[in-house]
This record gives sequence, structure tokens and C-alpha cells, in this order.
Amino acid sequence: MKRTSGEAPHAVSHRPRKRFGQHFLVDRSVVDRIVAAVAPQAGDVLVEIGPGRGALTGALAERVDHLHVIEIDRDLARALATRFPADRVTVHTGDALEFDFGRLPALLRLVGNLPYNISTPLLFRLIPFAERIRDAHFMLQLEVVERMAARSSTRDYGRLSVMLQHRFEIEKIVRVPPGAFNPPPKVESAVVRMVPRPTSALAARDAAALASVVTAAFTKRRKTLRNALAGVAGVEMLARLGIDPGLRPENLEVAQYAAIANDLAARARD
Repeated sequence: MKRTSGEAPHAVSHRPRKRFGQHFLVDRSVVDRIVAAVAPQAGDVLVEIGPGRGALTGALAERVDHLHVIEIDRDLARALATRFPADRVTVHTGDALEFDFGRLPALLRLVGNLPYNISTPLLFRLIPFAERIRDAHFMLQLEVVERMAARSSTRDYGRLSVMLQHRFEIEKIVRVPPGAFNPPPKVESAVVRMVPRPTSALAARDAAALASVVTAAFTKRRKTLRNALAGVAGVEMLARLGIDPGLRPENLEVAQYAAIANDLAARARD
């Protein structure tokens, strides 16, 4: 395949496959900006999700003692295993949505150009592993990044915003145009930094209760809390917590959802 202008050298040649949502990063300047943001150190436990043709892989492997990569496309996985020595890069062939991140040492540093079709499920999947993660830097559809970082009472604020912001500090760091990829996607992208919040700083004491409340609320996001949370949190509970049942789900802060979850969890224990 002819190299796109600015493509990282030594990239694996491979025809993009639609079923995997493949849009390969080819702009070396973007690669350099991502690596600078990650700032890998030799002893880091670095894991790249979706390495694709390896444009970012090569730059990361140069800076750490050992790199783990997770690639679902078997052809790409074989090509990467051939290109990089096994004592420097371990290629895990498989779906990142099914990968057990608990297999790897703690303080994981995650990085990757995530396929848009798995980005949201993967972000939710990482929440239970947050205690084992040091940080994550992901290339995502700009719209997803804006939802992740959205503040309450805005259009983009929703279930993804609440659940991720409860567990991670979220920061958009690099905006990336479609032309940085081959083939170019129809949307803009952005790199987001996620840093787990200390367990002691988490407002919700029961993750399952929080997930239940937030899911119930945003399943009926156009309803008032009185209706959206009917059967989950009654008007009396909301009033006791100082929450107006006439508000809509997007109007509540993360801490308020945590307060509802804590009340429900406490009642379940009684």
C-alpha cells in the first residue's frame, strides 16, 4: 500500500477492514504529540489497545522496556509479532472487550486508537479495573470525548459522563482531524487523558448501586427525576437528600447521583 504523506515509517501494510472499524493513524506529527502526552518511561507497564499497523507501537516500544499490545485482527497481530522482537513487545491476539486486564501487573498505562464501534463499551469495561490503572490515553471520536468530559445541565452530559467522571479525572488533550487517518473517518477525533481518582475520593460507596441509579435515570432522560427514578428512588428520598424531583437527569451532579446510590445501598443493608 502506498504510504500516506506523513505516515510513520515501517508501518505494516494492511487493507482496512470495516467490520473492525479500522482507521489507521498515519500522521507522524499526531503520533509524536500522543507520545509526548503519554511520556512513557522505561519501566512503565504500557498496554496499547488496537495497535493496527503499528504507527504508534514503534514509537512507544522505543521508550519502554516492554510493551503489551492487544489486537483483534489476526493478520495485523501476526505482522506485529514478526516486526517486533518478543522480548520487547508481547502481542495479545484477541478482543479488548474480552481481555482480562487483571492478568497484567498493576499501575497499567493504557494507550490506543480505539475503533469507534467499541469505544463506549470498552470505557465502561475499564471502570472495574481502575484501581490497577495508572492512566489511559485514548484516541476517540470527538463526540465521545465531549460526552466523557461534559458538565451537568448540558446536552452531552449523560450516563457515560457520570460513570466515568465518578471514577476518573477526564481531560481532552489533542484534537485530531480526519486526514490524520487512512481511511479518513467522517468525523473528527480527539485524544483524552483518564486518570483514576483515589478510592478514598469516590463519593459512591457501592459501584453497582451507582450504575443502577444512573442507568435508570438516563434511560428516561427526557422525564423528570420523579418519573425517571420511579421504583428506584422515591420523591421522599430525593427530598430528604435535597434533590428537586422536578429536575431532569442531566441536571444532577455526579455527587448527587452518588448520594442517591449511597442511600439505596444503606437501605439494602438494613
